[in-house]
Amino acid sequence: MPLTLKEVEHIATLARLELTDEQKALYREQLSHILDYIAKLQELDTTDVPPTDGGGSVAQMPLRPDEPRPSLSTDQLLANTKDQKDGQFKIPPVFE
Repeated sequence: MPLTLKEVEHIATLARLELTDEQKALYREQLSHILDYIAKLQELDTTDVPPTDGGGSVAQMPLRPDEPRPSLSTDQLLANTKDQKDGQFKIPPVFE
């Protein structure tokens, strides 16, 4: 399924990427190969393949109970920080 350069430009716009003409040509080729491979995978007959959910069902891998456990105190948490204020980590501002 070959992509057009216009489709690659649209994808780049959605991803907020600025691409050179060479990059657009390269990505057009690479993305087309990926889509061809996905199309090939979709042709496989998977009717006899059981669905999976990450290695087993909940019955096979039960979750532990969600119970409170001991944790570090505020002093222990802040012991190795460079800067703190009022019992909280102090970090440089993201926006000036």
